[in-house]
Amino acid sequence: MLQIAVTGKPNVGKSSFFNSATLSEVEVANYPFTTIDANKAIGFVTATCPCKELDVTCNPRNSECWDGLRKIPIELIDVAGLVPGAHEGKGLGNKFLDDLRQARALIHVIDASGGTDEEGRPCSLGEHDPLDDVDFLHTEVSMWVYSILERNWQRLIRKIMSEHLSFANVIADQLSGTGVFLEDVLEAERIMDNNYDKWEKEDIVRFLDKLLSIAKPIIIVANKVDTPTAKENIKRLSEKYDKVIPASAESELALINAKKAGLIEYNSGDDHFTIIDESKLSHKQLQALNYIQANVLDVYGSTGIQKTINTAIYDVLNQIVVYPVEDEHKYSDQKGNILPDALLVKKGSNPRDLAYCVHTDIGEGFTHAIDARKNMRISSEQELKQGDIISIISNK
Repeated sequence: MLQIAVTGKPNVGKSSFFNSATLSEVEVANYPFTTIDANKAIGFVTATCPCKELDVTCNPRNSECWDGLRKIPIELIDVAGLVPGAHEGKGLGNKFLDDLRQARALIHVIDASGGTDEEGRPCSLGEHDPLDDVDFLHTEVSMWVYSILERNWQRLIRKIMSEHLSFANVIADQLSGTGVFLEDVLEAERIMDNNYDKWEKEDIVRFLDKLLSIAKPIIIVANKVDTPTAKENIKRLSEKYDKVIPASAESELALINAKKAGLIEYNSGDDHFTIIDESKLSHKQLQALNYIQANVLDVYGSTGIQKTINTAIYDVLNQIVVYPVEDEHKYSDQKGNILPDALLVKKGSNPRDLAYCVHTDIGEGFTHAIDARKNMRISSEQELKQGDIISIISNK
């Protein structure tokens, strides 16, 4: 299962984001270091389920379907708050960074209001520049990985040069515990010269900046969008960085709780909600719901929580959702479950890749595949598309 880390400095709404994205109950409090240990929970990326299009009733096994909206699970890790100098042991130190090891992408929650200082202490709205927080996370993660390489750098380079070894292979092996893969190193290496023995600290850091942008890309969540100082900061953030998503984690939590209480109809990611029975709402509750609609949903189109996860999976990690079936006529598995599984696979994957995702034995015995929508055999090298329904034929 794909793992994504939710990170950032203390007191920016990070745990609120995590709660609303996973419907869990991580402690939320208005002081730094509320989250001491990494919390893990299941969130969901959403996709259009083919059940409506095909006019069938699906029986999901590895996911859920809510009226034609397929919800595919991913794992979110709520990492304890970072502070500048964490790689040097400040705050709770490298424990924060170690929690990022298995994540394939980082969701960086920042306070778009500028109402928390660099260490997460409350300050006047607009007093702190949230752009500084983005830079510090990049720096902390880069220096964390730099500290791993630096202690053995000269020895590694001598070994590479004297034994004519592959730079990428050696570095990938050295960083294997950080979740960096060989293909990540190979891509990052392209921007550098191969005079590795002449690299200075600045060269190593530049290489690592590129490597981490590939191995652990970052989505910026500009939280607290309903505050008066947020709009201008979001504009500045969007002008400087890619993948900036305005969000209000507290609004999402409020809407989820109202839905649980049977007060509204609402799906995460929607630009509106429907009040079921206004007579059941107190004046304060109605005011709060109207405020969210006017200041969050009408302005930004959603609370940003589901949009963040979908952006991370589809746009940053380049995944697509494919539906493997055994019976291409009934769109079912051997037990008759219709559209039973929704699998996340890398964009550019083909039917043979999908077969291995289902099971190694099926991949090894792969013979051909059928596009269930067209009831047509397709090439084993054909690129799969979002929402494809594929029957895999295997001799195992």
